[in-house]
Amino acid sequence: MRDFAEALTNWYIRRSRDRFWAGVDAADPRSTEAFDTLYTVLETVSRVAAPLLPLVTERVWQGLTGGRSVHLTDWPDAPAFAPAAGIRQAMDAVREVSSVANALRKKEGKRVRLPLARLSVVTPDAASLAPYEEIVRDELNVKAVELIELAASTAAEYGITHRLSVNARAAGPRLGAQVQQVIRAAKDGDWAEQDGVVVAGGVALAAGEYELVLETTGRPEGEALALLPRGGFVPLQTATTPELEAEGLARDVIRAVQDTRKASGFEVSDRIRLELVFADAQDGTAVAGAFETADVAAETLAVEHELKVLGRDVQISEELAERPDSWSAETLAGVAFERTPQHVAPFAARAFANTGPFWVAVTKVETSA
Repeated sequence: MRDFAEALTNWYIRRSRDRFWAGVDAADPRSTEAFDTLYTVLETVSRVAAPLLPLVTERVWQGLTGGRSVHLTDWPDAPAFAPAAGIRQAMDAVREVSSVANALRKKEGKRVRLPLARLSVVTPDAASLAPYEEIVRDELNVKAVELIELAASTAAEYGITHRLSVNARAAGPRLGAQVQQVIRAAKDGDWAEQDGVVVAGGVALAAGEYELVLETTGRPEGEALALLPRGGFVPLQTATTPELEAEGLARDVIRAVQDTRKASGFEVSDRIRLELVFADAQDGTAVAGAFETADVAAETLAVEHELKVLGRDVQISEELAERPDSWSAETLAGVAFERTPQHVAPFAARAFANTGPFWVAVTKVETSA
């Protein structure tokens, strides 16, 4: 149940947020699909889990159905649900790739909002992932995804080898004097894996007596690589360009705007007028250049927006210019904004990838129905 709840909340619901936010359109029958699926899952799971969580499932089920009690309903009829085994297996593979590649990003110090150029996915069944390539690209925030079928020679082509490391403490009691023979064979490369059994120097090793250590050679600089648990591996291009860095900063700004909207008490669907003021000219130029690429206006529901740089678009005194970090929202409102915003939030230098401080001003805009 815990694993299922994790997949439901942190995968399906998270991935479907845009569909939920869009609401239901009477003219579009497909607009109810996300809601219908979630209802069916929650109602069914409530019945399945009722013997284990009687009070929680009762509350959930009654809230969904308005019925008397989940404990008076029939047990779910499994054959009534389409099996869809192929979709489940493919989506499990997509989640695995996303998990491994995101861990690789973290290991390489590349924050999630920084777009990267390319992710290659080398897997035994690459074709099954093709319909979900866009999901992988979105989850990993990469510009391109390359799906490659894993063949016998693929690992060698990518410079991937395995080194046999013998655990003498674990193997010694069973092998006795032969353990030194096995260790020498491992160091000399006199070992092989056949049908899942590792043989070194003519001696078969048992599980726990050895470890196969991944080693890569000859890979280009700016590329990281990780193995997939079910076979295959993912090479991730970690080198960035000024354009990618600028888009990453624009995505940081999106996060800052969303935090400001939340602090302002706005509803998720409220449209806003957005004003951004940057103390650092390079920050402002980068965000302006990547504003459309990162889709800042759409992501923040900004129907109007304006971006300014202090000293370039806003004239300020030398005394104020020397200490921008100390400015209050009131001070800035009187200097940088033509119209008084409802809420102004300051963000210090290095709060994200920004060199200097910047300010986010939001005002709710009434839209016609």
